[in-house]
Amino acid sequence: MGVFAMSGNDTVIINNRNLSDLAEGMCAELTFSSDISQVKTGKNGNAIFALNATGLQADFKLRLVRGDADDQFMNNLLSQQNANFAGFPLMIGQFIKKIGDGKGNITNDSYIVSGGVFTKQVEAQSSVEGDTNQSVAVYTMKFSQATRVLT
Repeated sequence: MGVFAMSGNDTVIINNRNLSDLAEGMCAELTFSSDISQVKTGKNGNAIFALNATGLQADFKLRLVRGDADDQFMNNLLSQQNANFAGFPLMIGQFIKKIGDGKGNITNDSYIVSGGVFTKQVEAQSSVEGDTNQSVAVYTMKFSQATRVLT
């Protein structure tokens, strides 16, 4: 018999606020842009290994319904960072995926993130052809630490 993984009801929390007004499609995406280690192989098969601490950094893209309460909350944080970068309290959060096994058991696949800042401004567009992306606010952040925990 095969193994099943059923995804749904994911949770995104930033600064202790459960964000519920997520947009359509890929509404939350956590990625790691750097490798966590480097390897160089030299003469006679000798190898040198090095930890790459930047590989612990996570990029987080969040798509929210533009203008709603969660967008206002995140925009307020972005405004605080823009107004006083050195005094901005770094963001914390959680990205929790709920994975069912088809037998009623659920595993929480969580990423605990800390040391977060915004890395881009929220962009905008206007469409006369009904493009729904014009009603989405995209927040781009980077966290210095992202630890995966399975419970």
